[in-house]
Amino acid sequence: MVNPRAARVAERIRAIVAQMIDTKLKDPRLGMVTVTDVRVTGDLQHADIFYTVYGSQTQLRNSARALESAKGMIRSQVGAQLGLRLTPSLDFIADALPQSAKSIEDALTAARFKDEQIRRLAENASPAGDANPYREPKGVPDGYEADE
Repeated sequence: MVNPRAARVAERIRAIVAQMIDTKLKDPRLGMVTVTDVRVTGDLQHADIFYTVYGSQTQLRNSARALESAKGMIRSQVGAQLGLRLTPSLDFIADALPQSAKSIEDALTAARFKDEQIRRLAENASPAGDANPYREPKGVPDGYEADE
């Protein structure tokens, strides 16, 4: 069961961190970062912040370094705005969602291509076997007469 207080704190941390990345952090290494999710432990002592970066792997690494170097400032701002007795420790984790979405998209594209190939093959195909695949009742065998 999800702790409703932890969920509210996680949502508030997400908003605070996203706003800080947008307005306060001026690190040139920081790319186009989007905070996708925040998970807080039940005792509110630790928060994992998941983020994505628009761009290449180099931009992702540079943004990760920038977030790690600004972690103290972000944590102090989170503590000031949350008003909790203890400020949670923060970990920034690059979200794997874009890579998994890309692999799913590639699989769907391959499936569409195969479906199109099968559809083209089926256009000119003829059924295997007889035209009427159902058994029909046999007539009276030769030498026998039907009862009247």
